[in-house]
Amino acid sequence: MTTAPVTMCDGRLIKYGVISTSVLIEDLLNWNNLYIAGRLQKLVKIVAMNEDVALRSALDQNLKSAVTAAFLMLPESFSEEDLFTEIAGLSYSGDFRMVVGEDKAKVLNIVKPNMAHFRDLYGRILQESPQVVYQAQQGSLEIDKSPEGQFTQLMTLPKTLQQQINHIMDPPGKNRDVEETLFQVAHDPDCGNVVRLGLAAIVRPSSIRQSTKGILTAGLKKSVVYSSLKLRKMWKGWLRKTS
Repeated sequence: MTTAPVTMCDGRLIKYGVISTSVLIEDLLNWNNLYIAGRLQKLVKIVAMNEDVALRSALDQNLKSAVTAAFLMLPESFSEEDLFTEIAGLSYSGDFRMVVGEDKAKVLNIVKPNMAHFRDLYGRILQESPQVVYQAQQGSLEIDKSPEGQFTQLMTLPKTLQQQINHIMDPPGKNRDVEETLFQVAHDPDCGNVVRLGLAAIVRPSSIRQSTKGILTAGLKKSVVYSSLKLRKMWKGWLRKTS
């Protein structure tokens, strides 16, 4: 993906990027770096889109994968807000920019004012999912946390996340296949933490690459301006918490 982190548009400082349809579909389905897929798990406005069946299917699958990954990291019972917060935070797992440069309340700030929009985005998937009991009126959900239920969920995760989990859990020299590793993880009380580590292993190198690309394509001056705005935002968030 070619990125230019900052440019002016209608008097506002914005980020934009250019990506091929094939690379976009690949990330949506497999979470190769979770950069674009992660953004499209949150609220976006599609201004124009050609009738592309493969792309529309990949966009839908990305949302389903986000729900499944979140299920694996949540307890047996939880609220809509818990779910949407977990989903919105998937692409920030392991992102070094969340340590320096981002408001720590960023994920909650995305979810809390937009609960109705998140329901619109994910409601149909939750209603149709056999993995969850979704009580929309109460805003509560229950999922199957049995090893069998978790194994089913793990087997439907995007390929790159499955491979990262396998890499984390497979002892040196063992060379187990992915399915065998996922079966073991499904029986592990720390299953959710393992999934989180797998996500971090995808996001961390991707976030570093994107930041480096940003400096190279936008130039040092623009990147410093953009970073200073991020730091100011983070500082304001910290002040709100301490006041």
